[in-house]
Amino acid sequence: MIPQTRLMQVLLSPKTTEKATLQADKHRQFVFKVVKNASKDEIKAAVEFLFNVKVQAVQTLNVKGKHKRLGKTPGKRSDWKKAYVCLQEGYDIVLGGQ
Repeated sequence: MIPQTRLMQVLLSPKTTEKATLQADKHRQFVFKVVKNASKDEIKAAVEFLFNVKVQAVQTLNVKGKHKRLGKTPGKRSDWKKAYVCLQEGYDIVLGGQ
C-alpha cells in the first residue's frame, strides 16, 4: 500500500501538447510529467486515486533536457520523466475547462 502523501506528489502536471491530445482521443492514453523516481506502480495508483479511473497500462520514458544558451552563457534544462497512462474501456479523464 502506497501512502496517500506519496500519491499526491507523484504526478507533477499533465502534458497538453498536440501529440498528447491525439493519443488521448485515439487510444485513451494520457500523458503526465511525473517525478523522476516514480515507479509504474506508483503512477498507476496515483492516477487511479486522483481521477477515480481504472488504469490498464503505464509506459514511462526519461526525457533529456535540452541544451540552451542565454546570450554567451551556455546552459542545460533539467531532465524529466514522462508517463503514458492507458485507461481501461469506459473510463475517461477530462483535462481542462470543458
